[in-house]
Amino acid sequence: MHTASTTLALIGNTPLVRLKGPSEASGAEIFAKCEFANPGASVKDRAALSIVEDAEERGLIKTGGTIVEGTAGNTGIGLALVANAKGYHTIIVMPETQSREKMDTLRALGATLVLVPAAPYSNPCHFVHQSRRIAEETPNAVWANQFDNVANRRAHITGTAEEIWTQMDGRIDGFTCAAGTGGTIAGVGLGLKAHDPRVTIALSDPHGAALYNYYAHGELKSEGSSVAEGIGQGRITANLEGAPIDTQFRVSDADGMFWVERLLREEGLCLGLSSGINVAGAVALARTLGPGSRVVTILCDTGFRYLSTLYNRDWLAAKGLPIPAHLEGS
Repeated sequence: MHTASTTLALIGNTPLVRLKGPSEASGAEIFAKCEFANPGASVKDRAALSIVEDAEERGLIKTGGTIVEGTAGNTGIGLALVANAKGYHTIIVMPETQSREKMDTLRALGATLVLVPAAPYSNPCHFVHQSRRIAEETPNAVWANQFDNVANRRAHITGTAEEIWTQMDGRIDGFTCAAGTGGTIAGVGLGLKAHDPRVTIALSDPHGAALYNYYAHGELKSEGSSVAEGIGQGRITANLEGAPIDTQFRVSDADGMFWVERLLREEGLCLGLSSGINVAGAVALARTLGPGSRVVTILCDTGFRYLSTLYNRDWLAAKGLPIPAHLEGS
């Protein structure tokens, strides 16, 4: 029987599953990394562990120190768990627009939660800038800086990409996911292309983000809006610099919710909207690559983190999103 040497060793090495509905819809083989299987139930656990261990290796944090981060929630949850296992405290700055479940989880994990109004990155009150200032003012503290700390994408170059390559037996035609910090798509893209430069790396961008136009037309320009949490970017972060993105798709919330609902109803997977957007992008990429192609994407986190939003009839109606049949009477 194989056992993990420490609780932190439980991060990564997540299962890869073939998705039946998306595969049939695209005429290809679509696989997904089940990142909800991480201890913090999201892909962000990988970046959290890498960032903290990098800070330790560089002597930026000492015993009893504090890790400060601005996050939409999942990275904060990952950091809180890693910090608890290593004896650190966490201060998490999060936009007040994020789901109640994320806020409750962070408090339950012992993190100090600072909620701030949503603001554009150009505004000094943006949650990232506020987290940096708190880190500067707190003794023995380190700012995780997930957007521009390339320890984030290293976790995916050395971890996620290598796992995918092994699990796919080196037979992979394409990979796609959305970008928040850019660490996952850049890291997995760089890692896979190191094995085979022919692997197509595609961005699945939600409406309201600027990267689709950047990679398609060379201009950071956003159009529309999205309610998806944790994805969508308006600038080229350090993690995105040099990302080997070959093509791009723009995915609406409605298309993402279509797959969230189908995967729950048909395959027993309860997922968040970012996962639905990734799966919609994987279907689009598979159709582009042709019948029989093998495409991988990321199931970012669990839908149990969005019970008050994506799985709430009134919230969906208020956002103008389709209401699944099983929620109609709720």
